[in-house]
Amino acid sequence: MIDGVTNTEGLSVLERLVQFSGQRHRLIVNNIANFDTPGYRPLDVSVRDFQAQMRDAIDERRTSARSGGSLNLEDSAQIEFSAGSMTLHPTPIGENILFHDGNDRDLERTMQDLVENFFTFRIATELLRSRYDILRSAIAERV
Repeated sequence: MIDGVTNTEGLSVLERLVQFSGQRHRLIVNNIANFDTPGYRPLDVSVRDFQAQMRDAIDERRTSARSGGSLNLEDSAQIEFSAGSMTLHPTPIGENILFHDGNDRDLERTMQDLVENFFTFRIATELLRSRYDILRSAIAERV
């Protein structure tokens, strides 16, 4: 019974989005911390691949007989899903010209990624919080 309430379509999608953006934030911050490290190559995961995996899982759940439950996310080379978590396997970005110290940094692109990821995390957590507030109100029998 409780699984039907806590694994609704919106909650499970938002939880996975919060997990992904939180772990990706750590990657981006690590890239920023190593801007001056000689030979450092920035690491990242593909946001488009994650979005495609989420889209496929949501489409599969919508077309199947069940309307709720957990998402059946397929693992990829960069993202490994487990029951309550995910593991990122980042790869070097490698799209810039190397600096004289062997570093491959792009300050503007990294800051843009940081801001975009921050807003994704913030919006997802706000939506998740509002969903839980609705559940809490329903449980407390208040409007």
